[in-house]
Amino acid sequence: MPTIDQISETVFRETISRAVQDVFKTMLGKTASLAQTADDSVINDASQMEHPVQITGQQVVGTVGFIGDISGLIYLYLDANFANELAGQMLGMSAAELEEAGDEVVNDAVGELTNMTVGTFKNQLADKGFPCKLTIPSILRGSNFSIEPISSATRRIYRFNIGTQQLVADLLMKTGEA
Repeated sequence: MPTIDQISETVFRETISRAVQDVFKTMLGKTASLAQTADDSVINDASQMEHPVQITGQQVVGTVGFIGDISGLIYLYLDANFANELAGQMLGMSAAELEEAGDEVVNDAVGELTNMTVGTFKNQLADKGFPCKLTIPSILRGSNFSIEPISSATRRIYRFNIGTQQLVADLLMKTGEA
């Protein structure tokens, strides 16, 4: 069975970059550009795991897992206002219509964006010889929280600029089924 150590950082960076860029371009007509270098993205030191994402204020976080030779979770962190903007654009709804519909509509849109992004990531892993299956999307909402992975997980964090906004992709992975 292959291990995460056998896959280079470059492969993970290119795979998540392509997934985010393809989904945001196709679904929203938006350009997403990687905002950091690979040297800043790998977090193996437990002391850095407490608040590595560094987004403050209200957030909407979509997550989808993948299970197979490599298993893990991908979290997409969005500022709540940016999540509302994306949901409105995806669904053709005004800000007033979104507010009337409630958070569930935004949650569904972010869940679908996350599902498509992780699905694209998963397909690319499968093309490289690491097949896996997806879990259903979940949404977290709140402020000033962090996700702490299990100690055996490898964590990689990538920041993307989308216009004036930022999306953070937080990958938690380990070899084998979770």
